[in-house]
Amino acid sequence: MAIEKILKDDASEEKGERARMASFVGAIAITDLVKTTLGPKGMDKILQSTGRGHEVTVTNDGATILKSLHIDNPAAKVLIDISKVQDDEVGDGTTSVVVLAGELLREAEKLVATKIHPMTIISGYRMAAECARDALLQRVVDNKENAEKFKTDLMKIAMTTLSSKILSQDKEHFAQLAVDAVMRLKGSTNLEAIQIIKKPGGSLKDSFLDEGFILDKKIGVGQPKRIENAKILVANTAMDTDKVKIYGARVRVDSMSKVAEIEGAEKEKMREKVQKIIAHGINCFVNRQLIYNFPEELFADAGILAIEHADFDGIERLALVTGGEIASTFDNPESVKLGHCKLIEEIMIGEDKLIHFSGVEMGQACTIVLRGASHHVLDEAERSLHDALCVLSQTVNDTRVLLGGGWPEMIMAKEVDELARKTPGKKSHAIEAFSRALVAIPTIIADNAGLDSAELIAQLRAEHHKEGCNAGIDVIAGSVGDMAELGISESFKVKQAVLLSATEAAEMILRVDEIITCAPRRREDRM
Repeated sequence: MAIEKILKDDASEEKGERARMASFVGAIAITDLVKTTLGPKGMDKILQSTGRGHEVTVTNDGATILKSLHIDNPAAKVLIDISKVQDDEVGDGTTSVVVLAGELLREAEKLVATKIHPMTIISGYRMAAECARDALLQRVVDNKENAEKFKTDLMKIAMTTLSSKILSQDKEHFAQLAVDAVMRLKGSTNLEAIQIIKKPGGSLKDSFLDEGFILDKKIGVGQPKRIENAKILVANTAMDTDKVKIYGARVRVDSMSKVAEIEGAEKEKMREKVQKIIAHGINCFVNRQLIYNFPEELFADAGILAIEHADFDGIERLALVTGGEIASTFDNPESVKLGHCKLIEEIMIGEDKLIHFSGVEMGQACTIVLRGASHHVLDEAERSLHDALCVLSQTVNDTRVLLGGGWPEMIMAKEVDELARKTPGKKSHAIEAFSRALVAIPTIIADNAGLDSAELIAQLRAEHHKEGCNAGIDVIAGSVGDMAELGISESFKVKQAVLLSATEAAEMILRVDEIITCAPRRREDRM
């Protein structure tokens, strides 16, 4: 009996070779799409949405590009998923992980064509990945004990991460910003305390780090512009009920004076609420919702700075940074935890006025203000800086550092090659293929820079046969260079995540021998 009869009409299935081919083709197509963004000379992509407004994003961040694609191929979705996980876990290496997984599958395709069973390839890949990780572990540098050296390591890692992004021209400046911001976190990986504000105008060089917290709001009319030793109450409560707003209810009155009485009662209720808030002994009130004119006037009379409509992220972060809690009822002041800071004042950035909280409780907090020519530049600068902050905060926890510029891949490839020579049987072909896939990363970095990759990789391989070699690709000079002298470093955690995620994803796609596509659900014809 034909299998088609088991599945519903529109369902389809692909078996064996065809299923594997579909998986390989999808995964390799995704790899080819993002591989041109790899390395310091990688190019950007423009993503244009077809929705309202036709928004445009200009980026070379692998995760951002892949996140925006709507894709039908199941294997391609696996690769998009690993790049997203890499972005959430360590922040950088999102393109490398997809490229490595794609190259592993490209090699696996050749092996399957020579009648090597996918399970043999998988076990070979497993051995090779283990061997490659051990090779890296033997070569890591850990300067945890020496604070000065460790800070230099962080600067190098930040500069290496930023050199493949839009900020590469001012990478020293931004690396310094990122390192200062992460050092303030004192080992925490909670990047909530680092706020990034984007203000168009000026150039990227004008960006700066500000200790404290900046709220993108203006100070109201007739309110104090500067407060020292502030006690801050952060609230999420309705302050707009001093006018009659009764929806869906009908109020019958026999004269206008009765309406005035109702309004008077509402006003009294509001006055009582404001009195309760003032009774907390505060001099700054920040509310998530609107504050109408009447309560604002009462606050101004009491000499209290009232800030309305602070966005939700803003008040959550402000509460975290000043050590307060978000309150919504004000009956017992002793149970409300107030926030504190030394000084609140209004500052100008470009044409805009903002409110600056300095000397906050949580000394780790800081704000990075990004300036730039346009919104597109600022969005990409924020993504680049976020990647650098993620990598640095992970490195502070796991302080092991490696050299960069294709050096780790060559070290791993050399060890994996030696393992292939010692391994009997068909597995050795798979292990050798793994080594070729690793070498593809420095090859692509060189290709993207317009260099002769075959020549450079051959020179690199020869260099790596010497003991204690630090050779990698120096993209700027267009030759093989010493990575230690050039100060190109990467975090061990990022490299390890790339290696293991890519191997697991390639394994998963290799195991597939059938793709079954379900029939779409039809709407019943309702009569």
